[in-house]
Amino acid sequence: MNDEVRTAYRVVINDDEQYSIWPQASPIPAGWRDEGFAGSEDECLAHIEEVWVDMRPLSVRLYTSAGTSK
Repeated sequence: MNDEVRTAYRVVINDDEQYSIWPQASPIPAGWRDEGFAGSEDECLAHIEEVWVDMRPLSVRLYTSAGTSK
């Protein structure tokens, strides 16, 4: 008999547009919000890999783009 419980996850994102996964049964921690995708751990990680194309935090991207737009 398999006692392994399949945990459902959701993809969460913070204000700096950094992604993570969080168990659906747990409250989302402060500073994070639901991104709108849920599934198994592997499905959520695959989704993040697809959508998180620039891993630099938003604040760094904005700072970098402001310095190069002279």
